Amino acid sequence: MHLVNYWTRTKRFFKEAVPTVEQQRLIALILIFCQGGITVSGSIVRVTGSGLGCPTWPQCQPGSLVPVEGAAPAIHQIIEFGNRLLTFVDSAAAGAAVIAMYMACRRPELRVYAWLNVAGIVLQAVIGGISVHLDLRWWSVALHFLPSMVLVWLACMLYARIKEPDDGTAQPRFPQAIRIIAVIATIALSVVLITGTMVTGSGVHSGDSGVGMEGRLDVDTESMAIAHAMCMYVYLIFTAITVFLLYKHRAPQETKKAGWVLIVCILIQWAVGVLQFYLGVPRWTVPFHIGMSAVVTGFTALLWAHGRHRVGGTPDLISGSPAGDDKYAVRQQSLNEERAAV
Repeated sequence: MHLVNYWTRTKRFFKEAVPTVEQQRLIALILIFCQGGITVSGSIVRVTGSGLGCPTWPQCQPGSLVPVEGAAPAIHQIIEFGNRLLTFVDSAAAGAAVIAMYMACRRPELRVYAWLNVAGIVLQAVIGGISVHLDLRWWSVALHFLPSMVLVWLACMLYARIKEPDDGTAQPRFPQAIRIIAVIATIALSVVLITGTMVTGSGVHSGDSGVGMEGRLDVDTESMAIAHAMCMYVYLIFTAITVFLLYKHRAPQETKKAGWVLIVCILIQWAVGVLQFYLGVPRWTVPFHIGMSAVVTGFTALLWAHGRHRVGGTPDLISGSPAGDDKYAVRQQSLNEERAAV
């Protein structure tokens, strides 16, 4: 009986409750950290040589979903299995975002961003399993990393767009010239990320302690690193041009601030890359470099989101949606009637 009552109250809550814009953005922010954080945990798997601590997928060891004592070094099993478990945390955050968008009756754009995060996590799980079955070939690991950056981008776009009223009209904020430069900068970022995976693929961290250089990209790592750095300089230059044009066209202060934060993040990432180059890529630098990749990608997305803004619409919406606010009002009236009855 208690279980039935609990289930009834739960269904009623999800049917009637309406998350506020602030609560929706908090969920989106948690999703951003989850999408970026799992890339860092993946890099820890890589530099500790734990990639094949669980040599099968979706099982960890043949015949077992969890680590098995003696099947592989315990620390490798724990690190790899822990990384896999984070997928469920990531999925929960993405699922919460989807539910929140529907509960608040938000516009289709936001629902698409949320659903794409869910779909991307499923795809990532499949790619991760394939990379394990391929014994962590460099290109399979690269294909596992790059979609994570796309998911960080999508989560940041969701976070940025949530605060805009659903019944507003979307309009470009800046001249076409600025948007073109921003597109070039974004393409440059994509090339930076791709060449970065190629540097890693030719480097010393194979992802499995027993693999060595087998299955690695057969190019000179130093030359690949220089090419990667040149792409980064192109990205930095076009980002700087974008910020300069934002000042020239008197963009909103929050947009200019986002541009400067992005430039600072790029410079930090550049400094870490230079340090890696001259120190021979020590293990401790890799997770930081991967984490900064997610940060740079995220702030690039946030700056991109400033290029279009919804104007007009109903002011001071609690949920961000007129339909959501109507639902919120009904919910509040129902709660007030229940309190009065008590």
